[in-house]
Amino acid sequence: MPKGASESSSEPVIPIIPKLIVGLGNPEPKYDRTRHNIGFEVIDELAKVWGISLSENRRFNALAGEGRSPVGKIYLLKPLTYMNRSGQAIRAAIDWYKLPPESVLTIYDDMDLPLGRLRLRESGSAGGHNGMKSTIAHLGTQNFPRLRLGIGRPRVVSGETVSHVLGKFAPDEAPTVRDLLRLSVETIERSLKDGVPKAASLYNNRNVAPPPPKPAAPPSPAPDPQPIA
Repeated sequence: MPKGASESSSEPVIPIIPKLIVGLGNPEPKYDRTRHNIGFEVIDELAKVWGISLSENRRFNALAGEGRSPVGKIYLLKPLTYMNRSGQAIRAAIDWYKLPPESVLTIYDDMDLPLGRLRLRESGSAGGHNGMKSTIAHLGTQNFPRLRLGIGRPRVVSGETVSHVLGKFAPDEAPTVRDLLRLSVETIERSLKDGVPKAASLYNNRNVAPPPPKPAAPPSPAPDPQPIA
């Protein structure tokens, strides 16, 4: 062994592969399709694509389902605890399934990202998100992957944060939301095949939002009047 080398340096790095995928949101119908519930929408999209049925699980206080992803068995979860107590349902699920925290992929909204963008990370802080604060508290660690979906900031003056987050997407945003959900499914499927770091390197720079309209060209100056002969 070369001088200064350690045995651990030659060990292969095992990529993080999610086993339980959790979308964060609020359970009442009035919160359906709001920006804060986009994590729920990703779980619904995954359930549809993979043919997994979600049903109420009182043990977890969540809507839950299990089935087959393109690469093997997977668990899906939508906590019914309300956003700021999401960690209770996630803790109950990993205890029941006997999963380590690092196998939990948590999906949630992020105002610091524009609509149409996403960020996949192996770990990190809550960043002010109440659902993630609860999740970190109940898992006892920040070392689990998360997928943040951009919802953008309010288009109007500051102070409208709550109404923005709990409001529904505007009609002109609907196509971008649909594309973002499809991109999320692609990102998650890649993370299941190749691990979270590889998927992050491929998808974190994608943007499915339409380009902003080009500013109108200024009118051409009127020609100088010709002198009368």
